[in-house]
Amino acid sequence: MKSKDERMSFRLNRRCLLRGTGSLIALPAMESLGFKRHAKASEKALETSPTTSTELALDHPPKRMICLGIGFGVTKETWFPSTDQTGTQYDLPKGLLPLARHKADLTVVQGCTNQFNNEAHWGSTFWLTGANRYSIPGQNMANSISMDQVVAGSLGKQTRFSSLALSSTADQGHGPGLSLSWNQRGKPIAGLNDPVQVFHKLFSANEMPLEQRQAAIAENRSVLDAVLSDARRVQRELSTNDNRKLDEYFQGIREIETRLSKDEEWLSIPKATAPIDQPEPGLKGKDEIEIMYRLIVAALKTDSTRAITYRMPGQSLLDSLNLSASSHNVSHYTSGPRMDASQARDQAHSELLAGLLDRLKETEEADGSSLFDHVALVFGSNISSIHYLTNCPTVLAGGGANLKLGQHVVLPNDTPLCNVWLTMLQGMGIETSRHGDSTGIVRELKA
Repeated sequence: MKSKDERMSFRLNRRCLLRGTGSLIALPAMESLGFKRHAKASEKALETSPTTSTELALDHPPKRMICLGIGFGVTKETWFPSTDQTGTQYDLPKGLLPLARHKADLTVVQGCTNQFNNEAHWGSTFWLTGANRYSIPGQNMANSISMDQVVAGSLGKQTRFSSLALSSTADQGHGPGLSLSWNQRGKPIAGLNDPVQVFHKLFSANEMPLEQRQAAIAENRSVLDAVLSDARRVQRELSTNDNRKLDEYFQGIREIETRLSKDEEWLSIPKATAPIDQPEPGLKGKDEIEIMYRLIVAALKTDSTRAITYRMPGQSLLDSLNLSASSHNVSHYTSGPRMDASQARDQAHSELLAGLLDRLKETEEADGSSLFDHVALVFGSNISSIHYLTNCPTVLAGGGANLKLGQHVVLPNDTPLCNVWLTMLQGMGIETSRHGDSTGIVRELKA
């Protein structure tokens, strides 16, 4: 007669093979199966099951969010406005001067920090989450849901893509993660780092016949059913810790089911017609950022998605500006060439951001308003400069979050950055009482 361990090993092997389906969804390693690990207690899941309608009957244009994250921060001496000048009466510093024509439509915030962020080389890992890296005993890296995914869970149900995560092949200074986005379980969401790939995802037709796509979805559902069936049989003999781990696994399966349901609902609906030409291949640095910004506007204009993040390049931006220093060394600037390079990087970012705001304002909605009027945009980083983790650089723009724009706000030092995120979420009409380590909204930002 087989021992308990032998029986469980047999079940695990049978589950992994799944007889020729061509798919593999592995159970997590668990102490009951010989893997002694601390199991992560599952967080309360956000209900994000889509209720996609093929006909959008909106009385007014929808809200959207854009989050733009840079890696190693800015040049504090020339990027932050003087703290003596607050409200609407302030001078744009050199680093933000290219944004002058949009000054009345953006707000610069100082004083905010992600209190749990303690890694000076991670400019974006916890930027939109405000999570405590050590919140799970026995683990040295834990995260939570990012702000954009909260938006996606609420506003992404009527779009083909719940969210769009963009990244870069040269993203130094950002830290762990595959993009700026982290799902409801604090797991990284992969980002697209090639503008051509982004274009095809948004606008290129799927050449596979409808019947084959339907069959593929049905096959994937059968795989999930088989996996869940075996997992539930294994569950009866697991320890308490492993049952918690398995519950987290079940949440992951539910996310796959949600994606399959959305894919199924959009199977017979053609993708939107591209409002821009397909990008040239191989764009890097400044050219890459500019075309990604154009793709962001195109995605929002066609209502393909309502939540977009972009983890922006570091080294390739410097290279495209003919600056020879590494992005890491530039972040350790002192007076001289490194500081000059840091300032040139800041100016390039501000010029590119100004161009994005131009396009958002030029893009007209069905009711005659502009896309800018319905977008909540944030630009910034966890790192301020020279690897400092206080006073996170933060620029807000757009009318989508009902913010008071055209001002410079200086908050008490170490105000949770998530207070700004919470203010934005509530301003977009999303019912939530907290986000990350937030302690309340920022009343100075409310319109």
